[in-house]
Amino acid sequence: MAHDHAHDHDHSHAGHDHSGHDHDHGHGHSHGIGGHHHGPVDTGDWRYAVGLIVNLAFVVCEFGAGVWADSAALMADAGHNLSDVLGLAMAGGAAWLARRAAGPKRTYGFGKATVLAALGNALLLIFACGAIAFEAVRRLAEPAPVQSSVIMVVAGIGFFINLGTALLFMKDQHKDLNVRGAYLHMMADAAVSLGVVIAGAVILLTGWAVIDALVSLAIVAVIMIGTWGLLKDSVNLALDAAPSGVEVAEVRAAFLALPGVSAVHDLHIWGLSTTDTALTAHLVHDRPDADALLVEAQAVARSRFGVSHTTFQLESSALPDCPAC
Repeated sequence: MAHDHAHDHDHSHAGHDHSGHDHDHGHGHSHGIGGHHHGPVDTGDWRYAVGLIVNLAFVVCEFGAGVWADSAALMADAGHNLSDVLGLAMAGGAAWLARRAAGPKRTYGFGKATVLAALGNALLLIFACGAIAFEAVRRLAEPAPVQSSVIMVVAGIGFFINLGTALLFMKDQHKDLNVRGAYLHMMADAAVSLGVVIAGAVILLTGWAVIDALVSLAIVAVIMIGTWGLLKDSVNLALDAAPSGVEVAEVRAAFLALPGVSAVHDLHIWGLSTTDTALTAHLVHDRPDADALLVEAQAVARSRFGVSHTTFQLESSALPDCPAC
């Protein structure tokens, strides 16, 4: 017996199994955030637009207030907020790209743009933390008089704007790494703004200008802890590692547990985007009903592990195509 190929594309409308047929074709549909009905951006491209408009307007106002009050802290915070605006622009742009149809060259579509945006967001956050820490250390060496009342008012407005924007993304942050990046970005900004308000209040009461720098450094530590997970997950997805939450050993064991399957090799699991997962595997079996085995294997991948795009190769005996696997 030769080997059978089966490609399965599950796009929320079931009954789309291409079982037991040898074929190879391009895919004229997207595999991105919006490509499946369970993807969060089906309900939320407007979130990126709202976040962009509101935060860009606040950046302009905050920078203007910093110039007017001669406050380096407000101008620095405006620069940090601008990094978030850029991050939202990347996340929203990637979500739009991910919905574009695949073509003859990009057969997977543009879903990977969401991974690149998540990685870019993590790097932007780290860069912003470096800029804040640099400014804070400089202020520790040279404490400057601060117009605490103006800082408190403007930073207080910033806190509510950033918190409100973060809440838009809170619901879907565990489904999509890109949405989590936007959520972390805005929560980090809300934390920075709240820290600035508290620092302003303490300075107003005590006159200790050094508090401003100490609070900034504490906020940087909090942001870096939150960013580490985002950076690790986005780098893994960029390297085509198995997405967080999908254990390769468990998937292999599940396929080996199927009746008649004696071996599993060439098992690969990777993220097509920040929401969609793909899987390929060679299953060695002795069953006469190959089509039924394909249906069972696809059901296991989809229902137990949430893999939306599967390709199986069925073999009556292991082929020597991958001796090192």
